[in-house]
Amino acid sequence: MKRASTLLLSHLTRQNPKTPIPLLSRNYLSSNITTNNLKSCTKTNGLINKPHQFQANPSRNSGTLVGTTPQISSRQKKIKEKSQLEEAFESAATVEGMLEAFKDMEACFDERELGLALLKVGLKLDQQGEDPEKALTFATRALRVLDIGDEKPSFLVAMTLQLMGSAGGGRGATAVEDIRPVLHAVLLELSNVKTAMGRREEAIHNLKKCLEIKEMTMDKGSKELGVANRELAEAYVAVLNFNEALPFGLKALDIHKSGLGDYSVEVAYDRKLLGVIYSGLEEHDKALEQNVLSQKGVVQQTEKDGGTRALVFISMAKALCNLEKIVDAKRCLEIALGILDKKETTSPVEVAEAYSEIAMLYENMNEFETAISLLKRTQSMLEKLPQEQHSEGSVSARIGWLLLLTGKVTQAIPYLESAAEMLKESYGPKHFGIGYVYNNLGAAYLELDRPQSAAQMFAVAKDIMDAALGPHHTDSIEAYQNLSKAYGAMGSYTLAIEFQQRAIDAWESHGPSAHDVLMEARRIREQLKTKARDASTNQLPTKALPLPQSCPSGRNEETYIMTSLSARVKQA
Repeated sequence: MKRASTLLLSHLTRQNPKTPIPLLSRNYLSSNITTNNLKSCTKTNGLINKPHQFQANPSRNSGTLVGTTPQISSRQKKIKEKSQLEEAFESAATVEGMLEAFKDMEACFDERELGLALLKVGLKLDQQGEDPEKALTFATRALRVLDIGDEKPSFLVAMTLQLMGSAGGGRGATAVEDIRPVLHAVLLELSNVKTAMGRREEAIHNLKKCLEIKEMTMDKGSKELGVANRELAEAYVAVLNFNEALPFGLKALDIHKSGLGDYSVEVAYDRKLLGVIYSGLEEHDKALEQNVLSQKGVVQQTEKDGGTRALVFISMAKALCNLEKIVDAKRCLEIALGILDKKETTSPVEVAEAYSEIAMLYENMNEFETAISLLKRTQSMLEKLPQEQHSEGSVSARIGWLLLLTGKVTQAIPYLESAAEMLKESYGPKHFGIGYVYNNLGAAYLELDRPQSAAQMFAVAKDIMDAALGPHHTDSIEAYQNLSKAYGAMGSYTLAIEFQQRAIDAWESHGPSAHDVLMEARRIREQLKTKARDASTNQLPTKALPLPQSCPSGRNEETYIMTSLSARVKQA
């Protein structure tokens, strides 16, 4: 943790040491304009550039003579004093020097202007490791200033929380019981910040620390400790690390079974999570067992039409589907749909998510019509929820793909076009998911014998795939091959061969694992070359024809030549 403080401190001081980092608020940044202008006064041909435009009473400066010193207002004096204090703080080489300079700053600055200075002192103290209590004090004060309640915590807030965790962990055994609740809260908040930033692996590390603190402070059989184990297991599931998730999920189940009984709601939640974990580990029998047991607990503890009960039946259907017990899986889905149907108006988002998951299971069972019908029902719900536009776009893309898959090409195109627009608005134009939509649009146009439109869509898909996934990703390579196919359908064999060659070059970079697809790609290239040769051979041979020496008078020469050539071709 001390190394982390060193790295954070170095990050804050990474700029040119001759240019101090501003420590103050927006008020300081705006008022500092005056200071900068005062410092930049220079002699030019014996004249002084006067900063009169910033002074309180400009009329006093209107008659200032060359060589006289302008009056400095009290406000400007205070700004200059603050700047000097800031420079003294920045130039302090030791922690003692920083503390002394900071003490002088406290007398001149408001607390809200000291956020960054407080953080830097705290980091320096934590780096030294001699007074963690004082470091924590500075970190706490810094957090009050820097955490202004934004929806997305700033990087400085994350740094402050990191400091609090480090300092709190080093206070020593005598005060450890006092700091544990605070440290737990800090680590939990830090985990939330890192999750929001997409740094899930680091967030898991903080959650593990939270769990360790709870294990030291709570009774071994407490419900809260079981929940903490389950939350950590869920975090591992979110990054698809099912092996690490399993022991924490099992521990949560053990704690809740011992304290609350086999049929408690908490036990049902634990078993549902274990069903997901076992499915991820491809242990489908165990997944089904947990889902069945979870269903028994839910029936005992929740109302017959509870949403949780519906989710359990969906999990059971998933496990049964993986075991190829299709009839039983469909029965579970029918029960879940019966429950969810009654909750469409009260919980539309949750029901829409459940419908989407059920539709995917029907897809896996090749029940495409049922899946399409259910997705259309989902889309009609999401259309009424503007905040769910991203979900609506995804559902529209799936409907379009399934219609394309079942041969309903003309019906698929409007869904795919709508999906592309909604997803671009939600995720930006270069999200890889949009690339797949454009790829499907290209396939649809190609199916309708519109190769030029198909080529346009495939080209957009290729650009997105290259930007989002890289040119050697399998989906990017397939985009090249699709472009080749479209140009081949147009008879533009030179371009078709070029894009097919690019696909071959990319497959070659994959090594032995891509042997089969590489051979197929080369076969297609040779096939295109053969078609190109045949097309060239079948073209009408054109002989070099002598141009007429002159044309009849009164006629345009170019028109006469072209007419003559056309006539001779017809005769041939």
